[in-house]
Amino acid sequence: MNFLSQYLDIFPYTILGFTALLLLVGLVNFFAIKRFDEYPTAKDLPRVSILVPARNEADKIEACVKSLLAQKYADFDVLVLDDHSKDETHLILERLAEREARLRVLTGKPLPGGWLGKHWACHQLARSASGELVLFTDADTRHAPNMLRDSVSAFLAEEADMLTIFPREETVTWGERLVIPAIGFFIFSFLPLALVQKLRLPALAVAIGQFMMFRRESLEAIGGFESVRANTMDDVSLARQIIRRGFCWRIMDGTHHVTCRMYSGFWDAVDGFTKNIFAYFDYHVLLSVLAWSWIWVAYALPPLVLLADAVDMPVEFFPYQIAIYSTALALLSWAISFKRFRFPMILVLIYPITLTLFVLIAFRSIVYNLTGQANWKDRTLAPPLWRW
Repeated sequence: MNFLSQYLDIFPYTILGFTALLLLVGLVNFFAIKRFDEYPTAKDLPRVSILVPARNEADKIEACVKSLLAQKYADFDVLVLDDHSKDETHLILERLAEREARLRVLTGKPLPGGWLGKHWACHQLARSASGELVLFTDADTRHAPNMLRDSVSAFLAEEADMLTIFPREETVTWGERLVIPAIGFFIFSFLPLALVQKLRLPALAVAIGQFMMFRRESLEAIGGFESVRANTMDDVSLARQIIRRGFCWRIMDGTHHVTCRMYSGFWDAVDGFTKNIFAYFDYHVLLSVLAWSWIWVAYALPPLVLLADAVDMPVEFFPYQIAIYSTALALLSWAISFKRFRFPMILVLIYPITLTLFVLIAFRSIVYNLTGQANWKDRTLAPPLWRW
C-alpha cells in the first residue's frame, strides 16, 4: 500500500517528463527533416523507373499516372501493374498507354502461396524495371511536376540507397480527419529521425510505402520484396534491412511534392490501420498492449483531469497544475506534427479523441491479426507468427 502511494505521488511527474521528452523529439524532427527543394538540382540525373501497383483503383489511377507522366525529367518511364482488378483499372491504363510511350502496363501473374498481394505486384514491377533508380509509389498518390527532379537530386546529394517521404495526406471526410492525423504525431514525436539517420538505428526506422525510392542494386542486395513477402509492414521492414546491411536510409518531407488520400472514409482507415499497426511491433503482444496503454494514459489522462475538475470532480492523485502543463506539452507536440504534415491545425484541439480512436484501432489490430480476421483489398491476411 505504501508502494502504491509513493508511485501515485510520482506518477503525474512521470507523465509530465514523458510528454516533455517527446515534445523535444518532435522539435528536433521539425527542424532536422529536410524537403526535396532544399537541394540544388543534380547535374547528372540517372534513369528512373516509377513503379505503381494497382488493384481496383479505377477512381484514382488516371490522376496518379497523368501526374507521373507530366514529370519535368528527361530519362524515366512509368510501369503500372494491374493486380487482378475487378473494376475498370486495366481499361483506363490501356487507354493511357496508347497515347503515352513512357507508360508500360503489366498484367499481374497469379498470386503464389506465402506472398501478400501488393508485395508480389512490387516484386514483378522491380523485375521489369530498367532504371538505375526505382521509385515505388501508390495508385492513390498525385505528384507535382518537379517531384522526380527534386527527389532524385536530394537522393544523390545524400548518397542514399533508400529515400522515403511523408506526403501530404488528404483527409476528406470527418472519419478520416479523426484518425489519420495520428500518423504524423507518432512519426514526429516517437521516432528521433535525425538520430536514426546519423546512428543508423534499424529498430527505429520508418518508411512510408506511398513513396520509396531505391538504388536498384541496393534493393536487390537486401533481397527486394521477396525478403518481406509475408510482412504487412513491408516498407518499414525494407528500411530496417537497408540500415542493417550498411546502406544509407533517408526520410524527408514530401508534403509539397506528393499528395495522397490514404483511405476513403472512416472504416477504410480502420481496416488499413488494423492491417499494419500490430506488425510495427513485430507482433509482440505484451509490448503492444503496454505501449498503447501507456500512450493513451500519458496523453489522454491530463485533459480528462482538467475536464473532471471543470465539473467539480477533482482527481486527487493528479495535481491540477501538472495536468495543465502536460496538456499544454501534448498540444504543442500535436501542433508541431500537424504543421509539418500540413493537417488542419484546428484538429489539434480534438487530439484526445483522435488518440483514443487510434489506440482502439491498435487493439483491434492485435485481435484481428491474431484471429485471422484482418484483410485488405478483398484478400484475407494469414495470422502472423506472434510472440508474447
